[in-house]
Amino acid sequence: MRQVKHLLEGKGSQIFSIAPDAQVLEAIKHMAERRVGALLVMRGEQLVGIVSERDYARKVILQGRSSAQTAVSEIMSSPALTVGPDTDVFDCMRLCTDSRIRHLPVVEKNRVVGVISIGDLVKAVIDAQAEQIEQLQRYITS
Repeated sequence: MRQVKHLLEGKGSQIFSIAPDAQVLEAIKHMAERRVGALLVMRGEQLVGIVSERDYARKVILQGRSSAQTAVSEIMSSPALTVGPDTDVFDCMRLCTDSRIRHLPVVEKNRVVGVISIGDLVKAVIDAQAEQIEQLQRYITS
């Protein structure tokens, strides 16, 4: 079955991050510029959390807080749920749906090597199912 490392090979391992002491307004600008739904929150090389559009909506907008006066550390999800490169995509899909999250940092040997999203996982699951259907059709018709 497909593993996370296969997803990263296909999409690349570009990592978008922000420091925990940055203002939420800066994080939102970075997400908009890069067209991503979340940023890793890093202190140097250490992953300390993740901040998403959902965190922004729930913890800033709905609470009437100021984006320019709120630190990322005040709204980030911490600790971030992570997976390893050898994790099966179906296990990741289960983790995302059970935890109601959309982004998973991929960590290998205490180092972030990439991020996968629920969209990446959905595509991988659909591709795997299409491949299985094709194999079954070949078996039935041969």
